Amino acid sequence: MDRKMDDPYLDELKREFRQYSFELTKLKQKLLKADSELEQSKIIKKIDSIATKMENNQKQATKVTKSRLKDLKKIRKKYS
Repeated sequence: MDRKMDDPYLDELKREFRQYSFELTKLKQKLLKADSELEQSKIIKKIDSIATKMENNQKQATKVTKSRLKDLKKIRKKYS
């Protein structure tokens, strides 16, 4: 099954994930340029926070995808 699911909620989750990835890239660059330990510590905390958000985003996307697939199976059984 190579069809793409057209789901606004999943699309929103994907956009959020891409935004988090972009933010992580920027923070990594900032971290490399940071001089003080305090500044580095703050950046690392932000990176950890974004990583947690990304994990939650992926978990939610997985749940939604499984739910949508289950719904599709029910619909297919109903009409077959």
